[in-house]
Amino acid sequence: MLIVIAGGGKIGSYLASVLLASGNEVAVIEENLKTADALSVMLEGSYLVIHGDGCDSRHQEDAGIRHADVFVATTGQDDDNLVACEIAQRVFRVPRAIARVNNPKNLRIFREVGIECVSSTTLIANLIEEEALLGSVSVVSSLSHGDVALAEVVVPRMRHHSNDAGIAIDDIPLPDSALIAAVVSKDGVEVASDNITVYPGDKAIVVADNDALDEVRDVFRSL
Repeated sequence: MLIVIAGGGKIGSYLASVLLASGNEVAVIEENLKTADALSVMLEGSYLVIHGDGCDSRHQEDAGIRHADVFVATTGQDDDNLVACEIAQRVFRVPRAIARVNNPKNLRIFREVGIECVSSTTLIANLIEEEALLGSVSVVSSLSHGDVALAEVVVPRMRHHSNDAGIAIDDIPLPDSALIAAVVSKDGVEVASDNITVYPGDKAIVVADNDALDEVRDVFRSL
């Protein structure tokens, strides 16, 4: 996966290190030259560090936002995080944008414009590790004494199918031990049927054996 991070401070650098250690590609946009230089030496793996403003569309594009699976804004300024995520979503149509919110009073503003947000630095780290690092598979609950999981899978930006046309859920090659039970989109929740099409950013509710979750993740990541 490619994750673009706006803000290379403590949170941004931590997330970049974790994601790179798991084999992901990461691009960090950092406005402070000294911090950007330090990141370029500290990080290891497939990464890119850009000295610039994460709210600037030119710098987002230089970071590869058009091909990104997730955009994360982790600066200490809520207004900067809001603007950066808005540009990533509305201009470049990134499938998922997540923002750090420093003042909990601002959470409502972020949610009203459709940006996922977390006010706790610990929670945002866990959220991104779970949603981005594990391929956007979030285990909601376990059934049958833990043998079967109910998972929420975010449809990523697709590389082998049209993102505008989407893909019919019947054409997603899930393993025999997994099935899509419902789809959550901006239009609401629909019970799964052959004529439902999913698009990047939609969430598929999947019922699967615990042992099949890794395969489910790989199927969605390879779309």
